[in-house]
Amino acid sequence: MIRIKICGLTNLRDARAAVAAGADWLGFVFFKKSPRYITPEAARRIIARLPEKIMKVGVFVDEPAARVRAIAGACGLDILQFHGRETAAYGRRFKNYPVMKAVRVKDAASLKKARQWPADYLLLDAFCPGAFGGTGKTFDWRLLPWVKKIRKPVFISGGLSADNVGALLTRIAPFGVDVSSGVEKSPGKKDARKMRAFVMTVRRNSSTSSTSSTSSTSSTS
Repeated sequence: MIRIKICGLTNLRDARAAVAAGADWLGFVFFKKSPRYITPEAARRIIARLPEKIMKVGVFVDEPAARVRAIAGACGLDILQFHGRETAAYGRRFKNYPVMKAVRVKDAASLKKARQWPADYLLLDAFCPGAFGGTGKTFDWRLLPWVKKIRKPVFISGGLSADNVGALLTRIAPFGVDVSSGVEKSPGKKDARKMRAFVMTVRRNSSTSSTSSTSSTSSTS
């Protein structure tokens, strides 16, 4: 089953609506310059009232390792997502948590480099100068054949919505998909109807994408 991550939650009502819609992972952004920034205190209160089965992901951008650990412990995070210019050496400092590295996809070279980062998961987002995600833009899906060569669980992100995620899943069956702006009324404010539509579209297309991926793998082997 393709995992669905809804990112940029800022309040309990939206977090509960995301869970009710069928999301598997919820993301909380601790980058102060993001319009979806949430304080550790607010995130802790929300996470304490969520089902244990939901994976809680903390999103960080070039934060000191000590602050990341402090927030992760205080909030009860399950996974750490690094969305900045963090090095491989930095990533190795978090042995007590699964780590996700976000890669801003510019070209095939950026995908090759992504494979070298010591992450448990990779998240592929659109490249936009000066931005660290949440741009509402897709990356060049003509690069998706390169994604299939990555031997790690991969989330596809960047400009996804209920209107285009089905088209993505006809091309590739990733480990997961990540959505933020595509299910919002405004930055940081989610739309329950859009979240339900997104989840329904992913679930409806999951079996089709899995079959397509299997056929593609067989034809190239």
